[in-house]
Amino acid sequence: MTNRQRSFHLGIALIVLDGCAASLSSGSASDPRAVQPERPSVATHAGTVAPGYVEIETGVETDRNQDQTHTLLVPTVVKVGIAPWAQLSIFVPLVRTTDVPLGIGDGGAGVKWRLTDGGALLGRFAILPSVTWATGGDRGTGTTAVSLLLISSRALGPVALDINASLTRNTGDGSAAPRTETLWTIASGIPVAGPVGWQLECFGYPGTHGPAGTRPSVAILTGPTLGVWRWLAFDTGVILPVTGAQPRAAYAGLVMNVGRMTLPYR
Repeated sequence: MTNRQRSFHLGIALIVLDGCAASLSSGSASDPRAVQPERPSVATHAGTVAPGYVEIETGVETDRNQDQTHTLLVPTVVKVGIAPWAQLSIFVPLVRTTDVPLGIGDGGAGVKWRLTDGGALLGRFAILPSVTWATGGDRGTGTTAVSLLLISSRALGPVALDINASLTRNTGDGSAAPRTETLWTIASGIPVAGPVGWQLECFGYPGTHGPAGTRPSVAILTGPTLGVWRWLAFDTGVILPVTGAQPRAAYAGLVMNVGRMTLPYR
């Protein structure tokens, strides 16, 4: 199990930014159809989807591990606005490895709660508690994971800056996955020209202990973003390891706000 796969257990919707990158730290958008991308970056922002609206994020990532094996990830997140300051996120990843065919990985769910809309120290601050279940079989860790993600977002002129830190506790004896995992990440979204932006992020997994323990790793994620319409954005780029066992990766994906939920009449 690579560090990138374990990021699902750290409550990151993967599994990112639109062309107007600085808007990502703005909380619920004034336009409820405006996308609030959380991919392709490992980090997320303190913003939430407007109440009653649904947003879907998905993409493809290919990893080349240091042992020359390969992993294909399709990280899909369904986000539902449940209050002006809260969002339900449902994680449904697909995973394929060199020895395991494509199938559903460890699914999960979490609720992002925005606690402040600005402050000198933390900026716009939110928390994202989440749970990931062992639904993936050979495509997962075989453990249940409980995570808490801390999110600080702010705008530095036209640049969006998101800083995250998380703690994850896994069930089991530590042989399938470390009992405790942590993550830090610093991500920026930079407007380039019109709807085109650029994503730049540094993230790291501190070392873990036990039979499944790993040494620390640090990596850089970078690539362009494109806001096609207010409700649709695309992204692509690469992940480059700096230290540790983080695989080299390439990714591409999209974020789409599908509109307001409608309930059938009784």
